[in-house]
Amino acid sequence: MWEQVVEYYNQNWMLTAKIFAWVTLTLITNFIVKRVLNQLEKQTLKTNNNWDDSLVGAARSPVRLLVWVFGFCIVLYSMEVDILTIKKVLVPSLISVFVWFIVRFLKQVEGVLQDPNRMAQPIDATTVSAIGKLLRASVIITGALIILQELDISITGVLAFGGVGGIAIGFAAKDLLANFFGGLMIYLDRPFKVGDWICSPDKNIEGTVEYIGWRLTRVRKFDKRPLYIPNSTFMNISVENPSRMTNRRIYEHVGVRYKDASKVKEIVSQIESYIRANDDIDQGQTIIVNLNHFGPSSIDIMVYAFTKTKVWTTYHTVRQVVLMDILDIIHKNGADVAFPTQTIELEKPDMSPV
Repeated sequence: MWEQVVEYYNQNWMLTAKIFAWVTLTLITNFIVKRVLNQLEKQTLKTNNNWDDSLVGAARSPVRLLVWVFGFCIVLYSMEVDILTIKKVLVPSLISVFVWFIVRFLKQVEGVLQDPNRMAQPIDATTVSAIGKLLRASVIITGALIILQELDISITGVLAFGGVGGIAIGFAAKDLLANFFGGLMIYLDRPFKVGDWICSPDKNIEGTVEYIGWRLTRVRKFDKRPLYIPNSTFMNISVENPSRMTNRRIYEHVGVRYKDASKVKEIVSQIESYIRANDDIDQGQTIIVNLNHFGPSSIDIMVYAFTKTKVWTTYHTVRQVVLMDILDIIHKNGADVAFPTQTIELEKPDMSPV
């Protein structure tokens, strides 16, 4: 009896010692792998190749997790767990780690392709994001199906259940699906992309696009507040994209006093000559400088032209210069800008004797 108790405790101590030894070895291995990856990352940052940076960056966490997976399986083996059971743990774990690595690598590549500092011709962020999401979803679904097969779960049954369940989910989540297809239409039609300034005459939407997801789009308004818009909204509204304008327009009416009517013809001629000689005005676009209207208090001259710049702040600088120069032209002709006036004529009273 006593010998059996001693033997039992000896076996337990041996098993505990083995587990402790393997866990310690796993910790040491994990530490060494971490240091090696850190040094490798420093070396890849010195090269001009962007892809080795992405590869090492994507592998850091999965490789360290892989060390723990092998360590755990060795512990199970030292505990004399059935080899088939260990295989059912090891193979799905390896597949999961590999899928995780691929997903991380695709995310790293996505960042490289749209980074102007790392690519001579960066790809549009919206296109890269859409392709990246599709590839990551494909990798995850494929990995999940392989894991199910390794666990002896019938894929045919899962797919059949998914077909029936998909119909039920479709009815229950029609708004979610509408947003998904709305996002798909944004990626296909590309009415705007990340970084564009958009606005809608149908909704109170105006700002810069920061993110386009499968469910919603985030727009940063000009007061810096974020606006989250379900993608299905864009299927039912008109959207303007000022970021894609070719020019910005100057459209002004300048009113001259009626008492300066004799000078209007010369003023119009000089303003037109000035506009056509201005280097900031696109001469290939429509230019109109004409007497346009006889207003209640002024003779109105229409000035219609397009600037070369599309930048909002630069446009206002150009517009200010143009308006100030037009004012100088009016003043040099001895005229002035009109303001609302009224003339009241009083009849002379009849002073004849009755």
